[in-house]
Amino acid sequence: LAAIHCVVGPWGPWSECSSPCGVGSQDRTRQVTVPPRNGGTPCPDLKQRRGCFGENPACDAAKEVAKILPDSFKRDFKDPWRRPHMLLKEKQPSYCVYFRLKQVGAACRLHVWSSQLMRERRVCVECRPDAVGSGARCKGDGLEGARTFWTATSIAGCQGSWIQESLQETCVCPSLSLIFV
Repeated sequence: LAAIHCVVGPWGPWSECSSPCGVGSQDRTRQVTVPPRNGGTPCPDLKQRRGCFGENPACDAAKEVAKILPDSFKRDFKDPWRRPHMLLKEKQPSYCVYFRLKQVGAACRLHVWSSQLMRERRVCVECRPDAVGSGARCKGDGLEGARTFWTATSIAGCQGSWIQESLQETCVCPSLSLIFV
């Protein structure tokens, strides 16, 4: 019996970069068209991987650092004597972003409100109308599934990273949550 060597088809297209922003990887595959028999040459690799750099237009948002405060600060923003120009914006609804905390700086343990920020805890951060910047969103609101960074505005060194799990339009976070500033 004659040896039948492995024959493979052409490489398929490269997959999208695994990271929409920054360093990731891409894969491509090819199929066996004739499997080896009778001691023929074995098949070469059927899968290739290479590095890539995701540069999705949304990546600029992923580079922003969210500035956060506890929701007890919401009261201050409603004071008409302090910020009369903000009263007009009150009509706009808030939106909520849920994050999973990934890194929390040691300085966060020094204050009561920030000591609740713990690794792997899920937090709700409210984007209120008075914190909305250009593009009708809060700076640092992240990208779903991507790791972004945050800092506690009132506490030096209390900062870390989190991953956005979901974003809900027109909602208010439960009490003892956070707000973007």
